[in-house]
Amino acid sequence: MTTIQGAAAAITGAASGIGRALAQELAARGCHLALGDRDEAGLQAVAAEIGKARRCKVTTHRVDVSEPAQIQDFAAAAIAAYPDLNIVVNNAGVALMGNFDEIDQAQMDWLMNINFWGVVHGTRAFLPHLAKQREAHIVNLSSVFGIIAPTGQSAYAAAKFAVRGFSESLRHELWAAKSPIKLSVVHPGGIATNIVRNARLGSGIADNTRRTASIEGFDKAARTTPAAAAIRIAEGIERNEPRILIGFDAKFVDVLQRLLPAIYWKALGGIFNRRARLGTKQEA
Repeated sequence: MTTIQGAAAAITGAASGIGRALAQELAARGCHLALGDRDEAGLQAVAAEIGKARRCKVTTHRVDVSEPAQIQDFAAAAIAAYPDLNIVVNNAGVALMGNFDEIDQAQMDWLMNINFWGVVHGTRAFLPHLAKQREAHIVNLSSVFGIIAPTGQSAYAAAKFAVRGFSESLRHELWAAKSPIKLSVVHPGGIATNIVRNARLGSGIADNTRRTASIEGFDKAARTTPAAAAIRIAEGIERNEPRILIGFDAKFVDVLQRLLPAIYWKALGGIFNRRARLGTKQEA
């Protein structure tokens, strides 16, 4: 097991969504926190909430995970604040709407720099320190779209599949080296956050109709709260689970992809298309 009580954790993307909820959950379990995000006001708000209710120490750090130097600075500051820091959660992420021919290369680079390279650079920045701890844990956020690849998600799925592959390979390397570091990769299904509302539109999309449809479809499908996701991740850390699936939808598509690895979209395509239609009245 990885003990959370009395541990110290660094979390990126901690100002909102799953990151914010996980900060609150880890604090409730007695974990000290180094919280990183670009949203400094959001960081201060969550730190204040935790400070009122918990006795754990919380530090906040402005960090843009698309900038490797800022990640290095975050790691150095977090370790200085908590010399025994032993949990790292690479959570920060963004979304981009559009088919492959509707997004330009600069937009795809923007997403990959955050969703994939942010995870890689975050892992690299903390790894030497974690290797010196008696027990340590890395948590990398992938997605249900790191298991299946829907239409309109070529950039996002590419990043999340990459996070999964990177994390699984690194976990095997750590195991072979008898490292004290455990690694969990998280695959959330629909979580009720603002990721779709905050998504960028592909440069080839001329109007907001599809954004509205996507938000409506996501709101209907996202039935898991960030708080419930945070509890599931914390339990996964404590049990050293290599893969953490969150929500019935994630568990369902994981099984379906295993059964029908080459043709799962024949079963899922209709469901996703109905959700994407503006004004649909059907729920999956």
